[in-house]
Amino acid sequence: MSRRSVAVLDVRSSEVTVVVGERGVNNTFVFKASKTEPYDGYDESAFFDTDKLTDAIFRAVTAVERICGERIRTLYVGVPGAFTRVIPREQNIGFSKRRVIGQRDLSVLFESGREPVEGYRCIRATSMIYVTSDDRRVVDPVGLSSASLSGVLSYFYCSDYFAETMERIFSGMKIALHFLPAEYAMATYLIPSETRDEYALFLDVGFMSTSLCVLLGNGVLAQRTYFVGKGQIAAVLMQRFSLSYEVASALLAKANLYTRSNAGKTEVIVQGAAYEVDTDELVEAVKEGLDGICEAIGGFLDECSGRELDFKPLYVTGEGLADIRGALEHVSKRVSRVCEMLAPDLPYYNKPAMSSRIALTDLAYEDHRKGGFFNKLLNIFGG
Repeated sequence: MSRRSVAVLDVRSSEVTVVVGERGVNNTFVFKASKTEPYDGYDESAFFDTDKLTDAIFRAVTAVERICGERIRTLYVGVPGAFTRVIPREQNIGFSKRRVIGQRDLSVLFESGREPVEGYRCIRATSMIYVTSDDRRVVDPVGLSSASLSGVLSYFYCSDYFAETMERIFSGMKIALHFLPAEYAMATYLIPSETRDEYALFLDVGFMSTSLCVLLGNGVLAQRTYFVGKGQIAAVLMQRFSLSYEVASALLAKANLYTRSNAGKTEVIVQGAAYEVDTDELVEAVKEGLDGICEAIGGFLDECSGRELDFKPLYVTGEGLADIRGALEHVSKRVSRVCEMLAPDLPYYNKPAMSSRIALTDLAYEDHRKGGFFNKLLNIFGG
């Protein structure tokens, strides 16, 4: 592959996507190839069917290589929130005398807090804030003079299960793997740095899982994943109306939570057959499914309660809510917080469902451009 290109594997809870792209003008991307394949997803601890996952990844990789006309040698793999653990730590290093802080000092600071976690491997470390000996709080201390350096740091860990599963899948392909925390990639790509400097709340609603993060600076203060999403809302419709999944999904796309009165029937046609349900009952069933997501948000906010998060908006992305009319407004009312839908600011890719693959490509490109800085100095890439 071209030295300017990166290949990314985005693992969502219902599909995998392989993309090959490179940076264009004005921070846009030029994508040479992209292929998405469905699979069975995962639960709290494991993939439902690793054979089907393997087949889906193989089909996606093969298709992308065929379109590009060249082999993928290095692949950046997004680690979903379900297989990621984030540990915040405060670290401090002192110097023998006041001096100018350099990049090597940052490496020592990060390394001082990198501890082993059973069942996980460290894949990245970032900073929320740095503090110098004269109590200056800064985002980047390099070049400043100080007698010590403190940092509130975020350490991202990937589960050994996820990493080893991916390594087995790619063992015969001669492809080097680098692991990236997917939620962190999306949050920092979609939410401006000036917003994150004063705390920010991020919600990624997928098909079968939903992840929430509290962001501070360039790091993550807290992250949790809950197994609720668009698929579980469709499951409510299946049970309420005794329908197949395909029909329930079609009805979900027809639901409109905006209107006050929904008298009448909602009809969909699936594989030539017509299905009809009461519109009021459909709306109530969708709201019931959405309430599972609202409960997860409420539990997370209770766990992370603090004045810093009061009145902060909830930034939302992912495929889970974007296609359900009125879903964002319903969630906003239930959790008593302003909710704002985010998507990549790119032509043709400006949909919430595209957020993870674009954000991972952006982070992969930055790591690729830096020439392995994290690998060489912090040794925090997996693979």
